[in-house]
Amino acid sequence: MEKKLHIVSFDIPYPPNYGGIIDVFYKIKELHQLGVKIFLHAYIFDKKTKQKELEKYCEKVFYYERKKRVPSLFSLLPFRIKSRVNEMLNNNLKNLNFPILFEGLHTVYPLAKFNLKDAYVRTHNIEHLYFFGLAKSERSIFKKIFFQLEGWKLKIFEKQIKKAKGIFTISPFEQKYFSQLHENSHYIPAFHECLEIKNNTKNGDFILFHGDLRISDNVKAALFLIDVYKNTSYKFVIASSIKEKRILTQIDECDTIFLENIRDKKDLDLLLNKAHINTLITFQKTGIKLKLLNTLYKGKHIIANTELIEDTGLENLCNIANTKEEILQKTAQLFKEKFSDLEVEKRAKKLNEFKPETAAKKIVRIIFKQ
Repeated sequence: MEKKLHIVSFDIPYPPNYGGIIDVFYKIKELHQLGVKIFLHAYIFDKKTKQKELEKYCEKVFYYERKKRVPSLFSLLPFRIKSRVNEMLNNNLKNLNFPILFEGLHTVYPLAKFNLKDAYVRTHNIEHLYFFGLAKSERSIFKKIFFQLEGWKLKIFEKQIKKAKGIFTISPFEQKYFSQLHENSHYIPAFHECLEIKNNTKNGDFILFHGDLRISDNVKAALFLIDVYKNTSYKFVIASSIKEKRILTQIDECDTIFLENIRDKKDLDLLLNKAHINTLITFQKTGIKLKLLNTLYKGKHIIANTELIEDTGLENLCNIANTKEEILQKTAQLFKEKFSDLEVEKRAKKLNEFKPETAAKKIVRIIFKQ
């Protein structure tokens, strides 16, 4: 039986340079390798361009404009959904006789409008909880109000995914939540660049935090860690492609804290290879952080707080610390410890459960009954 699948992505899934889009790209790649013929529908915005790389894995790629206009803010629909309403996409999907996979709640408007019979939804977050978390982290009153309202709109709209034939959740935490909303929910671990774990046991000499500093939660985490390390002798590096004013101001006052500009994946890989400790901190519990998986494959010791690591299935691969005192205690301890071959073996064994090929085969079995 020929396996054809239409995938609706919230963004162009190449290059795979941030969390959700990493999951989309490597999912496409793995499904292609299993013989699935993919027809990709993607939104184009923020000066992004069409990507020929996607044509290696897709039969056809359709691009649609995302209309990020002020009137969309006042719609009863969440902004991230309203700005993606596109009649051309609706027309391309409504009479299909093939299964459709919607990537994220923000792409499912056609499902809500047409009650598509063979549609599945990949949930990347419990979206309203994610936006409520952003509202707490944000300093701007305007953005705080926007995130709070968006969260409430997403909570109301969320019931639309009951119309899907099935849901693919991204973490055990989300699976527990969405299985109460939809009886055909399946936990499918996050897709990622599947690599051999780096057997790099040479001691590093600094602590690394990396993240997109356009996101308020990452800014809050970076500022928290600056406060943790600013009066110590530890070298602490914050890596991002974004320069954030508050962080630059704080760093200027510290001789042992640095901001490293990462232009591409190679820059980050080099830092992960050299760092002795990676601090992974979040103040909102949502999904699974793709940077956690990336760090487990490419980095050494990890200090993570409960919000980031809990209910991921990876708790025993990280050192859990929540307070300033706990983080400093773990830091002192880990600088005395080599990243051993035993730790590499432990990671390799556990990460077998997160192999993209296994996850793709599960999706194929569910959608195509094969």
